[in-house]
Amino acid sequence: MHRMHNNNAPLHQQQRGFTLVEMAVVLVVIGLLLGGVLKGQELINSARVKNLVNDFRTTASHLHTYQDRFRSLPGDDPGAAAHLAGAITASTGGTVGNGRVDGNWNSTTATDESLLFWQHVRLANLAGGDGRNPGAEGMDVTTWLPRNAVGGRIGVTSTSPITGWGGSLFVCQDNISGRLAQQVDINMDDGLPNTGSVRLMANGSATSAAIAPADLNETALYTVCTSA
Repeated sequence: MHRMHNNNAPLHQQQRGFTLVEMAVVLVVIGLLLGGVLKGQELINSARVKNLVNDFRTTASHLHTYQDRFRSLPGDDPGAAAHLAGAITASTGGTVGNGRVDGNWNSTTATDESLLFWQHVRLANLAGGDGRNPGAEGMDVTTWLPRNAVGGRIGVTSTSPITGWGGSLFVCQDNISGRLAQQVDINMDDGLPNTGSVRLMANGSATSAAIAPADLNETALYTVCTSA
């Protein structure tokens, strides 16, 4: 007489758990995936830092090259319209021809020297971008202005953006996380947000006090400025 198989055996008798080897393999795979993600993010951040540093250096280079060629600063050039077809001479933000790029670094006033800096260097073929009059009808100044690798503004001014910081020319960029900002500072200067030729302030500010080292937050956003 054949014995009948018991298909009603308890569930725990029908199922088999993971062995230690299988669990170890799963953990190794998870570790490799996490390592790959972290490494990928590290490479992305490194590329962004390089782009931000390059923007600081090339912007300062635009100014010096323009000055060598035309004997005036872009934005402050009283003869811009004479040697650059379509160039606008600044009428606000300072005194034209005084050897300073006046106006806030993040100005959106189309007749300010600090904003027209970009039109002049573009028309001189020193920088890429739209060289048309930023104040023309239908123009959107916010999209006309240059952007950095993280979508923030890039700007130039001779007015010190940091309280008590001396200098004749400053290049600023905003929307930069504390982590990236610190790497930019380490790459270009001393790694401290309130000393040296690279300093940090509140994000998007025209002028502000420098951020103290103890207040630097890796995930917060900052404006980073260099003294060129």
